[in-house]
Amino acid sequence: MSQTRDHTTPNDGEPAIAIPLGAGTDAPLIDHGAAANPSELVEPGRALALADFTPPALGAGERLLRLAYRLGVPGSTLAAPFRKPAKPRLLATVLNPLPGQKMAGTAIRAGHFLVHGVKAPIAQIDFAGAARMAPPLERVVHSFAWLADLEASAPREQVVPVAERVLAAWLNANPSPPSRPGKGPAWTVANAGTRELNWLVHAPLILSGNDKAQRARVLAAMNDTARWLDKNVGRAEDLLAEVAGWCGIVAAGLLLPDGKPRRLFGEAGLIKALGELVGDDGGILSRSPLGQMEAIALLVRLRACYSAVRRDPPAALEAILALLVPPLLALTHGDGSLGSWQGGWAVDAVDVAALIAASGVRTRPLRDVRQWGFQRVVAQKSILQFDAAPPPLAKHARSGCASTLAFEFSHLGQRIVVNCGGSACAGGLIPVRLEQGLRATAAHSTLALDDANSTAVLINGRIGSGVSEVEVDRRTIAGEKLLGATRLEASHNGYVARYGLTHRRILILRDEGTELRGEDLLIPAGGKGKSGKVAFAIRFHLGPGIEVGLSEDGQGAGLAMPDGSYWQFRAAGQVTVEESIWADGQGRPQPIQQLVLQGLVSRGGGNFAWLLKKMG
Repeated sequence: MSQTRDHTTPNDGEPAIAIPLGAGTDAPLIDHGAAANPSELVEPGRALALADFTPPALGAGERLLRLAYRLGVPGSTLAAPFRKPAKPRLLATVLNPLPGQKMAGTAIRAGHFLVHGVKAPIAQIDFAGAARMAPPLERVVHSFAWLADLEASAPREQVVPVAERVLAAWLNANPSPPSRPGKGPAWTVANAGTRELNWLVHAPLILSGNDKAQRARVLAAMNDTARWLDKNVGRAEDLLAEVAGWCGIVAAGLLLPDGKPRRLFGEAGLIKALGELVGDDGGILSRSPLGQMEAIALLVRLRACYSAVRRDPPAALEAILALLVPPLLALTHGDGSLGSWQGGWAVDAVDVAALIAASGVRTRPLRDVRQWGFQRVVAQKSILQFDAAPPPLAKHARSGCASTLAFEFSHLGQRIVVNCGGSACAGGLIPVRLEQGLRATAAHSTLALDDANSTAVLINGRIGSGVSEVEVDRRTIAGEKLLGATRLEASHNGYVARYGLTHRRILILRDEGTELRGEDLLIPAGGKGKSGKVAFAIRFHLGPGIEVGLSEDGQGAGLAMPDGSYWQFRAAGQVTVEESIWADGQGRPQPIQQLVLQGLVSRGGGNFAWLLKKMG
C-alpha cells in the first residue's frame, strides 16, 4: 500500500503556524497506476490530544458538588445550604462578542424578521409553534439569534422596547417548558440552549425596561430554561445541539445566583460533548462549515460569559476553540468567503472574518483536513477545494449532501467552479421544495451516473447508503519557477453496488494557478466490467456573473469573467450549457450556468479528461 503524500508547495503563500511535512516527490501529471491503493496515513499539523477534552481539575469538595447536582440536589441547597435561596437576578453584564446584521435588525424594528431575503411580519408569527414556520425562520425566532441583529441596528434605548415586546409575545405563547424535548420547535435542545445563551449575553436588551413584573418574568424564564436543560440536555437531537444545550447550562451557572454546582456540572458535560463532536483534525463530524461556525460562535459567546464574571474558561475550551478555526479557514476562497459544502452557502467574507476575529485564534487554513475530508490547494492567486471523504454519518448530518469528489475553484477571489449549496437555507428565498435537489450529486461539480446520487439523499437532512470508502493520494510534482504542480487523486465506491463502477478523479493544479487539469475515470470494481452501458454526466457549475460561449467544435467553452479575464474550458467530448442555481453570501438564490459533459459509457469503464486554463 502506497503512503499518502502531503507536501507543502513553495507557493502555498498562507502565513501561519508551520506544519511539519514530508519531502517532495517527482511524478508524471497523469499516472493511473501510481495511487491504485493509496493509504489513509495522515500527518496532521495538530491532532487532538486526550488533554484537550479533560474537564478542569477539581478538589474533593467540588467533585462532590458536581455529583450531587447531577443527582438532582438543587443548586441553591448546595451553594448555600444554611440560607434562603437567592433572589433571581443577573450577576454580571456580558459584552456581546459577535455583532449581528444591521439590516436584519432594522427590519425587526420595522416589524418583521428578515431571514435569507424573506420578510416575515412579527405580528403574524405563531410563537407557540402550532403553525410551523420555514426551518431557517424557526431557528432564528426560537433561538433568539435576532437579538444580536437588533442590538446592531440602533442605540440601546431605541431597541429595548422592541426586544421586550417580541419577548413578551414569545413568553405568552410559551408560558412554561414542556416535560421533554420535541414539544414544538421552541423546545428542541439546540434552540433552548442557544436561546438561554442569547438571553444571558443580550440581557441588557430584555431586562432594562421599567416594568418590574416583566423583568421578574424574564428572569424566571431564564431559570426555568436552565432547569429544563439540566434535565434534558442528554436528549439532544444531535451532538451540535447537545453542545448548545451545555453552553446554555454553563452560561446560566456563571450568571445566575447559586450557580457554581450547575457550572461544574455543565463544564464536564460540555467538554465531553465537544470531544464527541470534534474530529481529530478539528472538523466537526457533520462535515458542515455552517456547523463549524455555529460551534465556534457558541464557544465565543460562552467565553464572553466567563469574562463577565472575571473567570478564566477551562483550558480545554480554549484548546478546542483553537482547533475549530483552521478547518473552517480551509474552506475559504481568496475573497474570504466560504465554499458551498454540506448544505451551506457562500457565507460572506465579512461574517467569516467577524467570527474569526471574535475567536481570537490566529492560524492558517489546514490544507489536508483528512478526517473532515476537505483538501485545499493554494497556487498563487488560485484556490482549489476538493471533497475527498464520504458524507457524514446519518446521525451527524443536518443537511447531508452527496458531494463526494466535487470541487470548487477560484482565482483572485472570483469563483469559477462552484457547488450550488443552500439546502440549509431552503425556506428563505430558496423554496423548501428544492432542499433535497440541492443536496443531490447533480448539484455539485462532480460526476453522476444515471442521474443517481452517489449517496442516497433522504428527508430531514439525513443521508442513506452509498459512499463508504474514499481513497486519497496527494503529492507535489517538482518543478522550477512555478512549473510544478499539486496532484490530488481520490476514488469512491458510491456506484459500485448499483453499476459495478468506481469513480476516480484526478485534479492537477499548476503552481502558477492558471491551469487546472482534470480526469474522471470509471473503473470496473473487481477488475471485470459488466455488459451494457450507463448514462453519465460530469457537471461544472460556474460562478456568478460568468458569460459562457461554446466553441465551434462543441468540445469546449470560453468563460468571460466579471473582472475582464478570460478562461477556456476543453474536454474530451461534447459539452453543453445548462441553467443552474447558486446560494449567495446571504443564502439567496442566484441564477448561474453549468457546463455538462455527458453521454453513455460502457460498464467496462471509461475516462474523461478536461482542462480549465486562463488565457492571455
